[in-house]
Amino acid sequence: MHPQLSTPDKRLVCKDFIKALEDCHTSHWSAKFLGKCNQQKNTLNECLHGESVKRRKLNNTSAKESQAKQEAHKKSFYADI
Repeated sequence: MHPQLSTPDKRLVCKDFIKALEDCHTSHWSAKFLGKCNQQKNTLNECLHGESVKRRKLNNTSAKESQAKQEAHKKSFYADI
């Protein structure tokens, strides 16, 4: 099961894969139930996972910068005491 696709950033980055999966689901009424769209679903999941990894790395670096900034403020605060 793929995550929610309603967010605009996911729609922009993986839109070709989303379109391919939606087209496969609408092409045959039984396609999504019999596994005929598994390849499209797997490529969409790979795209979404790649975006998740990028976002996680960005959040991690942002958090480390924030923690370093907070530690610097804490050291300067306690240095004055």
